[in-house]
Amino acid sequence: MKVLIVFNHPYEGSYCNAILKSVLTGLEIGNHDADVIHLDKDEFDPVMRPKDLKAFVMANKNPIQANELLDEKVLEYKQRLLEAEHLVFIFPIWWELMPALTKGFIDKLIFPDIAYDYNQKGNRMINRLTELKGVTMITTMNTPGFAYRLLFANAIKKAMLLGTFWKIGVPNRRWISLNYVKFCSQKKRKKWLSAIEMKMAKLANR
Repeated sequence: MKVLIVFNHPYEGSYCNAILKSVLTGLEIGNHDADVIHLDKDEFDPVMRPKDLKAFVMANKNPIQANELLDEKVLEYKQRLLEAEHLVFIFPIWWELMPALTKGFIDKLIFPDIAYDYNQKGNRMINRLTELKGVTMITTMNTPGFAYRLLFANAIKKAMLLGTFWKIGVPNRRWISLNYVKFCSQKKRKKWLSAIEMKMAKLANR
């Protein structure tokens, strides 16, 4: 299975980097093909510029011209995304939301003529990611899970898995939420990493 990993954390010693290593080890054990987009190392520009918004408006009726307005990095990511059979996001939750680079990836790649089209009436999205059969989101945060659920209504889950991937029609959406990470023991952190490795080794789009 072709698995595209979208990774976002600027610090190489972060727990997110340890998660990335476990994900890659698990995918190798499971004989999956892994492709990593490291948004920080790529110095990805997350900002929607005027030309990006122009491309967004044009994409439905003039996709070729709209495509010419997109950044080279976005066009590269587009091809890698279209080939993916499973998509894995790894990022920390900061102030209850995703970092800017992850949000920018969503804004610029979950985009008309990339991830979806509109029907003839323009009132419904049609999924273009026909190879993509599942999404796994792995996040870390220092907020206790019950507080994030009760006070902040699982904002990331609603924004990413429902507001983005459910809306465009991607099935098999999963969230691995690692909570209160800063205050957890090393034993528990290692247990999480082993569990993630096993999940990736057994990854299946069903």
